[in-house]
Amino acid sequence: MTGTAQRTAHEDSRPEGSRSEDSRYEAVRSRDARFDGAFFFAVRTTGIYCRPSCPAITPKRHNVRFFATAAAAQGSGFRACRRCRPDAVPGSAEWNVRADLVGRAMRLIGDGVVDREGVTGLAGRLGYSARQVQRQLTAELGAGPVALARAQRAHTARVLLQTTGLPVTEIAFAAGFASVRQFNDTIRAVYAATPSDVRAAAPAADRAAART
Repeated sequence: MTGTAQRTAHEDSRPEGSRSEDSRYEAVRSRDARFDGAFFFAVRTTGIYCRPSCPAITPKRHNVRFFATAAAAQGSGFRACRRCRPDAVPGSAEWNVRADLVGRAMRLIGDGVVDREGVTGLAGRLGYSARQVQRQLTAELGAGPVALARAQRAHTARVLLQTTGLPVTEIAFAAGFASVRQFNDTIRAVYAATPSDVRAAAPAADRAAART
C-alpha cells in the first residue's frame, strides 16, 4: 500500500466526529464566512468564542472547542468575541462585520486618514492590524487602502477641476496631495490625461458653473 493510500485509510478509520472537527478547523483557519452560523468555536486559553470568519489570530488546534450554537458556547462559560460578535443576530449590521469594517474604512479613507496617518493609523482606528485591513479591503473591493486613498484623491481633484475655477495648485492640496508633482502624476496615471485636459473635458454646464 502506498503512503498516500495508507494516509487515506488512516483518515477514513478515524471517528466521524474527528474528521468533522478537522473540517471545521480548516474553515476557521481560512476564515471562511460561509460557515458563519453553521457552528461556533471557542478558545480554551482566552475563554472567548467566535465565528469561523473571525479576523483574530487563528488559535492552535488543541486549544479549540466547537459548538453548534452560541448558546452552547455561552453555557460552557465562554464569552462572545468583541471583534466578530458571534452573539449578534444573523443578517444584522453587527453580524455583517466584514461589510461594516469595509464601510468604516472607506469613510475614514474619505476623511483623509490614510493620507495623514498611513495604513497603520487607519488600522488602529478600526481596531485591526494593517495586514487584516489590507486583506479585507482587497477581498471586498479589489484594492488596498493606499490604492483606495489614491483613487479618492483623484476623484476629488477631478470634481474640483471640472466644477470650480480654483488654480491647479490649490486643487492639488485641497484634494489631499502632498505636492503638485504627486497630484500631476496621479491624475495622469488615473485618467491618462493632464489636469488641464481633465478640466477641459468637463461638461459644458460644469464649465459654465465654474466661471460664475
